[in-house]
Amino acid sequence: MIRSQGGIFQAGLTRRGFLRAAGAASVALGARQELSAAEPRLEFPTKPRDRLAVTSYPFRAFIDVPGNRARDANNKMDLKDFPGMVASRFDVHNINPLAGHFRSTDAAYIDEFRTSVDKAGSHLVDLGLSGRSFYHPDRARREEAVAYGKQWIDIAAVLGCPSVRQHISGAPGVKADINLTAETLGQLAEYGEKRNIVVNLENDSPVSEDPFFLVAVMEKAGNLYLRGIPDFANSMRPDDDAERNYRGVAAMFRHVFNMCHVKDEYVGEDRKVHTVDLGRLFAIARESGYRGYYSMEADTPGDPYEITQRLVQETLQYLSQA
Repeated sequence: MIRSQGGIFQAGLTRRGFLRAAGAASVALGARQELSAAEPRLEFPTKPRDRLAVTSYPFRAFIDVPGNRARDANNKMDLKDFPGMVASRFDVHNINPLAGHFRSTDAAYIDEFRTSVDKAGSHLVDLGLSGRSFYHPDRARREEAVAYGKQWIDIAAVLGCPSVRQHISGAPGVKADINLTAETLGQLAEYGEKRNIVVNLENDSPVSEDPFFLVAVMEKAGNLYLRGIPDFANSMRPDDDAERNYRGVAAMFRHVFNMCHVKDEYVGEDRKVHTVDLGRLFAIARESGYRGYYSMEADTPGDPYEITQRLVQETLQYLSQA
């Protein structure tokens, strides 16, 4: 597990505990230096509002981009308008856009987008990538997945974004494979480490992104640039014990770096809306020592502007209690 400490991230036991466990002082010092070199670092804000972010996913119907099947024909927001909208509507100056919402990946558009972020007085705190198959039995498919992730890590570096969220797509008829996934994502994390960009994994798909599967993958890979995004409600399944969602979120917080997703409702496969206990989830985050960002991700039917505003207010209340 990684805990934030004044913006510097320390592994699992704490440095003092690590030194005790390492044995001889000279050996421990060498191990400590090696660990320090491999750790991502990020100065986190401490004021509650400064820790808030908004993802573009809930506003997909409003974003005008080729291939966006969710777009309402009457809405024509370019992603360049998103930072300013979030700042003016919610007084939030951190954003978490999706790669699929970028109109282009050419240098001119990326520069225009970064300018729009700066103009809004905002920052990118995570960049959400589309799914790719990291345990497909075909090596070429796995290599394509890594190449896709590397492309967006490069874009994240240009945009000054500290991390990317990489979704894992399943392979038809293939059981999710911890070893193969860890090996392939480990390659992507190694590339991220070179650019100082963290690769985040989010509990989402019930098979390829089950929280306990992701934890096993991260622990197998053993790279501190491969981390978890705990989503507060994605693991709430209608056919599961509701407690499993809370256990899964707690497990993900043991591997968190800079980002988690806030939602208080989840639409299950049965199309019913299931609610979660936000107070309990924020307590889990607080007990883990989490110091990163909370990204609002409205994901139930209704006006995303109204739901996001409600989530912002609720999150501020919980953070003020910390």
